[in-house]
Amino acid sequence: YIHIDAPSYTAYVDEESLGRMRSRGEDPQRNLAGSIAADNAVVNAVPGATFGIHLCRGNAAGMWHRRGSYDVIAEQLFTTLAHDRYLLEYDDERSGGFEPLRFVPKGKIVVLGLISTKRARVETVDELRARIEEAAKYIPLEQLAISPQCGFASVAAGNLISMDDQWRKLQLVADTARKVWGASPNQ
Repeated sequence: YIHIDAPSYTAYVDEESLGRMRSRGEDPQRNLAGSIAADNAVVNAVPGATFGIHLCRGNAAGMWHRRGSYDVIAEQLFTTLAHDRYLLEYDDERSGGFEPLRFVPKGKIVVLGLISTKRARVETVDELRARIEEAAKYIPLEQLAISPQCGFASVAAGNLISMDDQWRKLQLVADTARKVWGASPNQ
């Protein structure tokens, strides 16, 4: 499994970032196509590996730097990017709704980053199940998974939540997965 952290893709949904690209004379659509081609070249260079890509919105010390729905890039990204797993941040309203997931091809997995690593509040299994059910309106449940929205320490200082909160959130991932998908035969 090879995991790519790709904060650049969320620039194509963020109006501020798009404005900066245009002010430099860049064409965001051309940049997006070039980014997808470059990532696909990496995937194609390692046959047989499973690739996952995290579309990061920023996570330094609990701060974020990008907002915007996946709608504007979803069809192009999901139908042309060669990765097997899409790890998407959906921990707050900055990400928009789940409608863009309708473009994810069969056989690919979307890992819903529903659990915040920025805030100490521990979500509930019921809240997460409701969000997963909402996402399953656009993509089959068997193509979904759950995770924290990003890492707990994207920078050396980490985020402003305690180690105990981090462990509770990781336990919540496991508890929610068991409730939604059941226990795996390998557990």
